[in-house]
Amino acid sequence: MSEDLILDTKDESNAKDRREISAEWRVPIKGKLHKIEFEHGTASGKRVLWINDREIFRRDWMFKLVGDDVFTLDDMKCVIRVDPLSGFKYKYSLSVDGKPFEQFKENQAKAMKTWKTVVDGRPYRIVLEKNTMNIFLNGILVEENGEFVDDGTDTTFSEHGNTFVLSIRTSGNKREGLLHTLTVNGISVPELVD
Repeated sequence: MSEDLILDTKDESNAKDRREISAEWRVPIKGKLHKIEFEHGTASGKRVLWINDREIFRRDWMFKLVGDDVFTLDDMKCVIRVDPLSGFKYKYSLSVDGKPFEQFKENQAKAMKTWKTVVDGRPYRIVLEKNTMNIFLNGILVEENGEFVDDGTDTTFSEHGNTFVLSIRTSGNKREGLLHTLTVNGISVPELVD
């Protein structure tokens, strides 16, 4: 989704769970992908914040329909801003750690490598934080066994009887840098590109 969302009607697809989502973002932090949903009642001023389907706050009967809502996500300050537009429309924007959402997301993409796969019906999301070399499997920091090999490293970890190997090699090209590849049970997994 884009950084700024403009909506002027209720999201009828969420009527079954009684949520009237005005804006939604997927925020990658520390190997996890957080779903942020924001409800904004344009008649009542009601505001509700949901993170990963858990209600974080609810404000009913607010007279001011615009302004900021501040919250914390994994120790990072986040702000949802509601701005008015003409014709009873509103613009919703998110900032994370002091950066507009799109800029934050781009910075995270540069700092991380991500792979997604399904093995034996189980979904896996593997994230490498390049600056710390931490590896997260479905949002949980994994204990891994790393070893030096010719031209790089192989890091091995297991989950549900599956063997994951993250290989890091030099490309031989200064501009290209390091090459990161992941295999699960010997089968190559393509890197996720947003």
